[in-house]
Amino acid sequence: MNNIRDSKLISRLAAIACMFIILIVIFSLRSYPEIAERYYSNVFYTFVRSGFLFLFNYIPFSVGDILYLIIIVLLIVGISRFTKFLIRRQFAQAGFIFLGFILKLQIGVALFYGLWALNYFRQPAQKRLNLPNYDYSAPELKRVTSMLIDSANGSRASLKATDLNVKNKQIVNPAIDAVTGLSTFDPPLIAIKPLAKSSFISPLLNYLGTAGYYNPFTGEAQFNNLMPVYTQPFVACHEMAHQMGFGAEDEANFAGFIAGKSSDNNLLKYSAYYLASQEFMNEILRTDSILFRQLQDRISPAVMQDLETEREFWRKYQGTANRLSSIFYDNYLKVNKQPEGLKTYNRMIKLSMSYYKKTGFIK
Repeated sequence: MNNIRDSKLISRLAAIACMFIILIVIFSLRSYPEIAERYYSNVFYTFVRSGFLFLFNYIPFSVGDILYLIIIVLLIVGISRFTKFLIRRQFAQAGFIFLGFILKLQIGVALFYGLWALNYFRQPAQKRLNLPNYDYSAPELKRVTSMLIDSANGSRASLKATDLNVKNKQIVNPAIDAVTGLSTFDPPLIAIKPLAKSSFISPLLNYLGTAGYYNPFTGEAQFNNLMPVYTQPFVACHEMAHQMGFGAEDEANFAGFIAGKSSDNNLLKYSAYYLASQEFMNEILRTDSILFRQLQDRISPAVMQDLETEREFWRKYQGTANRLSSIFYDNYLKVNKQPEGLKTYNRMIKLSMSYYKKTGFIK
């Protein structure tokens, strides 16, 4: 009996050691963005993405939500067994369960990076999209911010009551068309038939302070369907940008904004300008509080009301889970070549300014 137990222990330790080596190889690609770009993002990941889309595009509900719920249940069961053995002082069994947890965690991390997250290590979008790398001036930032506010005001004024009372398909379908339309971008982005699904664990996402998420284990882009409706279309575009291979949050924000602002759908267009104007106003507030107050007066009453409605929505769910989620995700982003953590979301400003420079809006 001891021989069998020792053999299992040796096998498990050997598997952990092998997985450790595999993870070292995976993380070493952080230093080789050209390799990650050429062989992973542009070759291997395209097959992974196509396979996922083939498997899950036609399933109307989120398989990823179910997968995460199953993982949570299994985790609770595993912790309960581990605790039971500790209480009974059965340390050998507890240790074996702990090693099993380490091995499963290693496999999960390897799958996470292999199925999607190596996109974090690819070349920056600024280089991939041939956007100019320059330091924008304060007057240029003000000009673009003013334009975004005016565009948000105009697109909000064009919305009818029926536009703000739509079902999931009326949110998802225009977002799909918009992201697919990025294939006409200059230079063209990879044309795929993306898909976003509303998450049925949206009540949990509220308490985690999450607007949406991309599931790398099923290739599904999910958005929180309980948020104010005018925020949902952009979030759907953002998560589908992850599906396209945009790993970094600022890049996904930028791709979602470019897709949304070019849409013929009034709600999606407003959602994109609404988000972008907030991001730029946050940057203005950081650098020039007087200018911030001047530009704030430019925002229409309808947009201001939407801002207050959104703030009030998220305020209801602030708590320990929200704070812990923010701390975890902030550190997660820092590990994955986004050293500014949650502030990375705001870095879409640099990409947007480069875009407007390239298109001639900024001379």
